[in-house]
Amino acid sequence: MVVIGNIYVIASVAVVGGGLFGFDIASMSAQLTENSYKCYFNQGPNGPPFSYDNPEKGCSGPRSLVQGGITASMAAGSWLGALISGFVSDLLGRKYAIMSGCVIWVVGSTIICASQNIGMLIVGRIINGIAVGIESAQVPVYISELSPPSKRGRFVGLQQWAITWGILIMYYISYGCAFIGGQDADNWSAASWRVPWGLQMIPAILLFFAMMFLPESPRWLARKDRWEEAHEVLALVHGKGDRNHAFVTLELQDIREMCELERTFNDAGYIDLFKPKMLNRTMVGLFTQIWSQLTGMNVMMYYIGYVFGMAGYSGNANLLASSIQYIINVVMTLPALIWQDRWGRRPTMLVGALLMCTFMFANAGILGAHADILPMDERASPEQSMRLSGAPAKGLIACTYLFVASYAPTWGPVSWTYPPELYPLRLRSKGVSMSTSGNWAFNTALGLFTPPAFENITWRTYVLFGVFNAAMFIHVFFMFPETAGKTLEETEAMFEDPQGPKYMGTPAWKTRVITNRTVALEHGDLESAKGQEAASVPTVSTSEKV
Repeated sequence: MVVIGNIYVIASVAVVGGGLFGFDIASMSAQLTENSYKCYFNQGPNGPPFSYDNPEKGCSGPRSLVQGGITASMAAGSWLGALISGFVSDLLGRKYAIMSGCVIWVVGSTIICASQNIGMLIVGRIINGIAVGIESAQVPVYISELSPPSKRGRFVGLQQWAITWGILIMYYISYGCAFIGGQDADNWSAASWRVPWGLQMIPAILLFFAMMFLPESPRWLARKDRWEEAHEVLALVHGKGDRNHAFVTLELQDIREMCELERTFNDAGYIDLFKPKMLNRTMVGLFTQIWSQLTGMNVMMYYIGYVFGMAGYSGNANLLASSIQYIINVVMTLPALIWQDRWGRRPTMLVGALLMCTFMFANAGILGAHADILPMDERASPEQSMRLSGAPAKGLIACTYLFVASYAPTWGPVSWTYPPELYPLRLRSKGVSMSTSGNWAFNTALGLFTPPAFENITWRTYVLFGVFNAAMFIHVFFMFPETAGKTLEETEAMFEDPQGPKYMGTPAWKTRVITNRTVALEHGDLESAKGQEAASVPTVSTSEKV
């Protein structure tokens, strides 16, 4: 079988796994305001399923807490999937872990598409979530272990771009299907949500077969003592087939030294992530993903229909207006893919936190000062608790778009790029699994929390996320070191720096980007690389590490 060695092709194929997450986000957010969805799964006073006490108002849909549970069920499954993915990846390899996620996704999507009630819908979403948890944890690991260090951020960041494309594509599929059978209270068809939920199986099927033509991670092969295969993959991906390429030789030697070092350890379980030498980077990786949720971005993605409903949009007009933010999300992710490795991880996260904090507080101020709180019997759904019009409504929409434009080139791609760079080889798959599980645990909590929050504390929901963004700025500044431009083995040395605080390594604010030196190494120009200023941490020898 022909094995593809072009890293652009490898990354482009693998990140379709991230696109599955995007498909799920859009498939749910697009349905929340559709009458077909609300009537079929209705629990409210207006329009019980298949009969209508108050047809001119349409159906109420699921109760707010139940809707939160439906949304959060996928994230709950993803939390479980992320945790088990480390075992699956270490046992089967990165490649086959991704392929197993594709099979699980098809099973879950089949159940969702055929849902007869809320319980069946939740079960299908949990199964889909397990697939997304596996893909979201192991795709970044797979790509990071194959990517050249100088472009690792670009290739792992493609995961976020695939998510944004998945959101956009599924949202417009759902928008088109919304016209099936009409959207009036007495004229709708369940096909308007069954069709898009069935179509989301297609990318997983394509990914499964495409992965057959991609190589396994050379670092996983090395851990299994399959050195010839590891050398062959490195040569194929980084040396255009030349096994004697200078960078391939250097990288293979680094991997060999790291594997020899790790043979002195017996620790390779989740409990070892919380031992003193690993605790700092475990917390950094975990909070990278936790903060990416507490920015409020996925809340915006899932529940944007409620926000635009408060601003006066309804029905298909709501769907169309909401879709603009998904276009912004796709376009604004591109700058990070091009320049993230030049910008570095730290500045990108700091700027993103500051901008998102600003726009969250702006939304809270607009709603708090200008919105009318609606009584329950005047709401289109319990979550659409406020009403705006005129200039304040436009301001709310503008700040929402600007928030998305701030997240897309910053925390969106970096939150996937950063965790795989933090952990040593023996714990990388489990470390990324743990950090990704933090993403899904908080995604679950926020998915469940947000509908009741909009219903009960209204505009103060935005204040909460504004505070989270301010807190993450402080945390990143003091605790998140720079990893851009370093090989995965050099990052390990940074955390083991004997000149830094014990169990912390080089202080975060003293680290910086060294991409130029790494580019010279990748081109085999060892003399130029030596001439470049070294990383902000001294190289740590194997004996010093031990």
